[in-house]
Amino acid sequence: MEALEAAKIVQDCLEDKLGQDVRILDLKGLSNIADCFVIASGNNVNHLRAMSDEITRKLSLAGVKLHHSEGYSGATWILLDFGNLLVHLFNKEQRDFYGLDHVWSDAKDLI
Repeated sequence: MEALEAAKIVQDCLEDKLGQDVRILDLKGLSNIADCFVIASGNNVNHLRAMSDEITRKLSLAGVKLHHSEGYSGATWILLDFGNLLVHLFNKEQRDFYGLDHVWSDAKDLI
């Protein structure tokens, strides 16, 4: 499955779980890390974990395997690595602090 197709599944999951300030960034030609980043915010630990669980479940059902994840136990920044798609789920403070939206400001928004 292409990164954009998987990102659309992630977008649907985030809408279902009321993710906030969702962005899908096209990194093709800008990075060799991944083709797409999805960045979203949640209200608290439980909210971030619920979004993470739903994304992992739905992408698994679509045949997209999770390669690696980080941050689930602390749940202030959860990283889900699906190969050509990386999903970053932040609480508001961590998102503001790390500023991935600004770091990748050259990336085209896909939504």
